[in-house]
Amino acid sequence: MSDDKLTGIERELVLKYLIDGNVPVTLTPVDEKIDDNIHSVPSQIFPVALKPEHIKVNENGKILLENPPQSVVGFANRIVKVEFYFNRVGLFFNSKVFTESGGLALVIPDEIERIKDVEEIVNYDFSAVLYFEVNNKKELNTSCYPWKNSELFTRPTWKTIPLENQKLAKSYLEEFVELAKKEKNAGNGIQLIPICNYLTYIENKMESIQNRVKPLSILYVDHERIVFGAENDGTSYVPGVEYALKMSFSIKNSPVLSRDVFVTCAVNKIYERESKKCIDFVYTTIQEEDLRFLYEKTTKCLFI
Repeated sequence: MSDDKLTGIERELVLKYLIDGNVPVTLTPVDEKIDDNIHSVPSQIFPVALKPEHIKVNENGKILLENPPQSVVGFANRIVKVEFYFNRVGLFFNSKVFTESGGLALVIPDEIERIKDVEEIVNYDFSAVLYFEVNNKKELNTSCYPWKNSELFTRPTWKTIPLENQKLAKSYLEEFVELAKKEKNAGNGIQLIPICNYLTYIENKMESIQNRVKPLSILYVDHERIVFGAENDGTSYVPGVEYALKMSFSIKNSPVLSRDVFVTCAVNKIYERESKKCIDFVYTTIQEEDLRFLYEKTTKCLFI
């Protein structure tokens, strides 16, 4: 038996856990639409998160979908991947959604498997390490990598925010701009666009371990500030607290393979929504040659 598949005893424990309720699940179609001869396009294959109140599991392992959102109604007669967490471990099974008198339902199969993480090998041209908390003289070594939806070293534009998120992002932006006017701490405010993008971006992708601490996401960087995004991060960031930061740049077409920039930076502002937060750092010390390098890299203009 594969280590990825649950044993019979483990399956019984999971089944009881599901029956007891209060378990959110995520449904993702894993086949093409076969009714009415319409085939799904990639953009239509998306996960849908269901809250516990939409799910009822019977003793026989049948899952009833009670008053599901409209997006799930379209999953009728399709095979879906059902994902959920059990004691923080990601599990999944495949099952066909069928229609019965009470609505939609599916059956938990004999085989339930553990979610495996897909390792992505990425060679970043830019990364950073938040390596020391100056105030408490504490070593950190927190890795920071570009957020997959960020476009660093270019001026952020509104169109980078997914269309379906723009209404909520606009309300956040208006709120943050009003705060910035009062506090006068956001510079030209252009970093607020990637901040709103990050805070409104929802990803239902489930992982092998729930709420695992991840590296910080780099959302924005220029010659004055750097902004990180954090999710499920237990670290407390306090305005005014100073950190030592190393930024590493790969230099293409150069005998020098990389360039490291060392700065100290202080927490300027924290933007939070639910389990996500964005930490806006401003540099407190930076070498002039590094300031010139960052200015020219991020603005594409000569530093005079």
